[in-house]
Amino acid sequence: MKQTTVSYDVCAALFVMTLIVSNIASVKLVSAGPAVFDAGTILFPLAYILGDVITEVYGFHKMRRLLIIGIGMLILTSLTFWIVGMLPAAADWTNQTAYDSILGVVWRIILASITAIFIGELFNSYVLAKLKIKYAGRYLWGRLIGSSGIGSLLDTTIFSVIAFAGTVSGSVLVQLIATVFAIKMLVEIVVSPITIAVIKRLKKVDDQDSYEQPDLLRYK
Repeated sequence: MKQTTVSYDVCAALFVMTLIVSNIASVKLVSAGPAVFDAGTILFPLAYILGDVITEVYGFHKMRRLLIIGIGMLILTSLTFWIVGMLPAAADWTNQTAYDSILGVVWRIILASITAIFIGELFNSYVLAKLKIKYAGRYLWGRLIGSSGIGSLLDTTIFSVIAFAGTVSGSVLVQLIATVFAIKMLVEIVVSPITIAVIKRLKKVDDQDSYEQPDLLRYK
């Protein structure tokens, strides 16, 4: 079994950071012309890019283990913000309302985020690993975009439905899903040459190129 490398450690740290920061940033809605989306969408595609890199170089099971760790850190972050928000404020501290509006925990949003990230990223990694074996490592660009498309669509749809169903009209919900999905895929496609270059570099530097068979039920 290959030892963990510095490159993997950096990718893992960036992945967990992306989950936490994009979740916090998502409380702000951004308007760009007719499109409205949460600000976390700007950073979140990096999670899928890193997921692609880790799966392609280090394997599905390492990516799944990291995903579980990342979800755990996201839950811990949310619990910390919730507990801090519940603590009584000092008499001369007048920013409780500001704290609650930015870092206050809305458990429906947290549930939506955790569920969407876990299912979307898991299937992104699974499809990428499956296609790698099927095509013997060929067609990297197509595999990256195809797997990210499936994962991003699942992630965006699940999050939007759990978080906003019943609070907005069906047409607005569909528009939100379409806009966020389009942004994620656009970013994925635009940076794909960089993603491929990083993958090739890490395979060479770390002497790793995993071809393991992904298994959703078996934990390794």
